[in-house]
Amino acid sequence: MIKAVKPLFTLSAVTLAVASVSVHAEENFRQHSAHVHGSVEFNIAQDGQDLLVEILAPGADVVGFEHAPSNDEQRKALEKAVAKLNAADSVLKMSPAAGCELSTAQVSHTLGGDEGHDHSDHEGHDHDEHHADHHDGHDHDTHDHSEHDHGDHHDSHDHSGGHGEFNIAYQYQCKDVSKLTEIDSDWFKLFSGTQTIRVNLLTDSAQIATELTKGNTVIKL
Repeated sequence: MIKAVKPLFTLSAVTLAVASVSVHAEENFRQHSAHVHGSVEFNIAQDGQDLLVEILAPGADVVGFEHAPSNDEQRKALEKAVAKLNAADSVLKMSPAAGCELSTAQVSHTLGGDEGHDHSDHEGHDHDEHHADHHDGHDHDTHDHSEHDHGDHHDSHDHSGGHGEFNIAYQYQCKDVSKLTEIDSDWFKLFSGTQTIRVNLLTDSAQIATELTKGNTVIKL
């Protein structure tokens, strides 16, 4: 199963990998299509000495709103949240003995505007083309945004069913992944709106479906 995850991870790759966890765990544990405020999802997959963590979080949990920023305060809140999420070491803490070092971090969101993509991964990318692809052919050049209701915009184009969310992917390279015995998360400290974190984990030695709370933040491997 783990061989299905390629060394160079993508969000789709880890989603496929952890899908097998759901088959052997509670079928209703992973509700990717269910956008629930206060509930975040961690998908973790291992391939050799590589480890990928995918995080799916409602915009309300991260920034307190789920639409395109409408004022300077919201824009600053969004920028601050993206900066926090890019600092993977402040979100997750691996067992020191495993020697896991972050190799890549990707943060995106569906709250409109900049879409939250890491611009270092999009150098030379046509921005208009990107938005056209992201919104399933929606023509931003000809559309009059002044007459466009933001609520309708997100209902028709947001894959999370009208609610903006964050997608985060961290890829780590570990010196000795066999010594990775736990992963502690400071997510609840950084984003107090979250009540629970659903965890799906797939490694060479474990298939785990569990839940974290503010009083229980450690994933045991």
